Amino acid sequence: MTSQPTPTPAGKASGHPGEPGGGLQAGLKNRHLTMIAIGGVIGAGLFVGSSSGIATAGPGILLSYALVGTLVVLVMRMLGEMSAANPTSGSFSAHADRALGRWAGFSIGWLYWFFWVVVLAVEATAGAKILAGWVPAVPQWGWALIVMIVLTATNLVSVGSYGEFEFWFAGIKVVAIGAFIVVGLLAVFGVLPGVHTDKASFGNLTTHGGFLPHGPGAILTGVLLVVFSFMGSEIATLAAGESEDPQRAVTKSTNSIIWRIAVFYLGSIFVVVSLLPWNDPSIKDKGSYVAALDSLGIPHAGQIMNFIVLTSVLSCLNSGLYTASRMAFSLGERGDAPKAFARTTSRGVPMAAIVASVVFGFLAVFFNYKFPDSVFLFLVNSSGAVALFVWLVICFSQLRMRRIIQREAPEKLVVKMWLYPYLTWATAALIVLVLGYMLTDTEHDGRETVLLSLLVAAVVLVIAVVKERIAGNRTAAPTEAPADKVSIG
Repeated sequence: MTSQPTPTPAGKASGHPGEPGGGLQAGLKNRHLTMIAIGGVIGAGLFVGSSSGIATAGPGILLSYALVGTLVVLVMRMLGEMSAANPTSGSFSAHADRALGRWAGFSIGWLYWFFWVVVLAVEATAGAKILAGWVPAVPQWGWALIVMIVLTATNLVSVGSYGEFEFWFAGIKVVAIGAFIVVGLLAVFGVLPGVHTDKASFGNLTTHGGFLPHGPGAILTGVLLVVFSFMGSEIATLAAGESEDPQRAVTKSTNSIIWRIAVFYLGSIFVVVSLLPWNDPSIKDKGSYVAALDSLGIPHAGQIMNFIVLTSVLSCLNSGLYTASRMAFSLGERGDAPKAFARTTSRGVPMAAIVASVVFGFLAVFFNYKFPDSVFLFLVNSSGAVALFVWLVICFSQLRMRRIIQREAPEKLVVKMWLYPYLTWATAALIVLVLGYMLTDTEHDGRETVLLSLLVAAVVLVIAVVKERIAGNRTAAPTEAPADKVSIG
């Protein structure tokens, strides 16, 4: 294997902190990192997309969430091992760069950037729909524009302002889901004051056709519907590079991923399918969480949930812009993107990387309004399987990076993947199985999503290989020059 250069940690670029070009700065506090890690696993998809999963798999959707949750825990353990040993703003892209080659770091880095800038458009539109419902005097596109501008300004000020906004956004999500679980369980046990419902019962898990009303195969179909709501768990490893103690931040977020997924995903969905029969029409009509709250007779349940979903959308937008810009910054540092992306302001903000990400996001929002069933649909579907590609690359990177770390700095292995390498290989096989199953899914556009994502990945991979060959030829050219030629400069 050709030895790759060690990725540059955040904040170690040329120049000095506080000066233009001084690199990223450690502007995130421990409380920011804690809430980013907790909130990172709670996407708007949990609130919006869970109803289709419940309708498809019934109470068995809990097994789908458990399967994907286990997958995410294992992938995050691998990423935590690599990131604790070498915290960097490029995270898994920088690790792939070193472990697998420049082509891998380039490809997965740009695919990840592409995924998040498309998410910016999706979330901006979702937030605009809610806001336009509250204040119809402002058109939906106007709200999308306002939301994007406000969060762009937040990210341009400093990484600390991003952290502060995300702290409160994530805090609202965490409190809301925590309250929902407590209230829901009290109702199921029949001890919630002032509420009497004849639908809430643990019997909802097994009656109405059984725990798996559509058979065991529905579990994998459910996986396809919920897997993408878990994307964002890795944000904490990117943000750790701008914290005061990156190694501690990565270790803490990696170790806490199990209870975060167990409580927020499995816990809240368990409450939903206990409060209502899985085939209750209101779940599909109103959304799973709104339907559950309505069944308890809680006034203004729909508006309460709209506020929580809006908070999740803003959180996702905020983090998406941050994540896309930091990946672009890392690519610029490694020479895989324009050098301007790696330049920072005196506050440690990669302005060019942020602006480039926002411009593409604005463009995608425009496509969503002008060409929703053609151009924008292509963008969404062609980025849909990127989460699985990222997880697969993390698996293969960890297989090789473990040997590199053991050889060069074994003392940095403060987080270790369990049952290495067997569990890593098993995780990679499970991801491939999910991708393969998606190719058989025509009902939920799984096949189209994988094929279009593979097409985009192939294009990026070809660019990466061509770029690497050109760079190799340029490096080799001086050695072929005649001996009597004098190099200048």
